[in-house]
Amino acid sequence: MSVSRRSVAVFAAFALVSLGACSRDGGPPLSAPDAYAQAKAGTLTLIDVRTPDEWRKTGVAQGALRIDMAGPQGEAGFVQRVDAAMGGNRNAPIGLIGLAGNRAANARKVLRESGFSHVYTIKEGMLGSSAGPGWIARKLPVEACPNC
Repeated sequence: MSVSRRSVAVFAAFALVSLGACSRDGGPPLSAPDAYAQAKAGTLTLIDVRTPDEWRKTGVAQGALRIDMAGPQGEAGFVQRVDAAMGGNRNAPIGLIGLAGNRAANARKVLRESGFSHVYTIKEGMLGSSAGPGWIARKLPVEACPNC
């Protein structure tokens, strides 16, 4: 094997391992339409992890629970509130949505480390990201939240 072929093989192996690591850390992504369809079918619980101020500004994805990732008691409080909302079922499918996907990915990591097994991110978030145009731009249903 020539040096260039060996370099390509090493690079390809590194890329495959890196992609696997990113997938585990970032979680399996859902598009906004897929998340909406699953939530509407009752097979996924949507949780909006943004702040009350953000909920007031943009509204909340229809049917999503509002559990602020940065709320009282930090990450431990977040985990407790999600656990209570899920009735203690840490195997139930959860879809996390934030502004543009980063907070949802962090929330997924926190929940996975706390024993939740089926946690997904809506990587495009409410406003869009490189993963997609976002819940609002896709014209998916939004509920106003003036008193959040």
